[in-house]
Amino acid sequence: MAHVHILHEGNSLSRAAQDALQRAGEQWTPMRAAVFDALTAFGRPASAYDIAEAVSKAENRRVAANSVYRILDLFVGANLVRRVESANAYVANAHPDCLHDCIFLVCDNCGQTTHIDDDSVTERVRSAAEQAGFAPVRPVIEVRGRCEDCAKR
Repeated sequence: MAHVHILHEGNSLSRAAQDALQRAGEQWTPMRAAVFDALTAFGRPASAYDIAEAVSKAENRRVAANSVYRILDLFVGANLVRRVESANAYVANAHPDCLHDCIFLVCDNCGQTTHIDDDSVTERVRSAAEQAGFAPVRPVIEVRGRCEDCAKR
């Protein structure tokens, strides 16, 4: 049976993230909301430094990247945000109520990153790791290449 996602965006995404974080026993503070909103405003993977700069401008005060990193770590743990390992950057999870292993398609030209779910692929990765005596916690697969728009150029 296929899994159906509810993909959130805009206010719906912020509300879904807030609900998921609170279900995880954490508070949705104004700073956490500001970090989440700044991340979603980028529309592409953003580093903690990018987010700190955006929040600093919005709040008219300096926000340290270390504070943003702590919040992002919390968000990753609560499935609100995914980390694009090769770019050391983050993207909002458009379906925080679903727990899947990540497959990212990363454009080497423009940086666009698309998150897809294919549980059959990630289950095979998990199985191969287990057969090698490794206990996988959360596989992240990144496929580097060119997005559709850049491939046309």
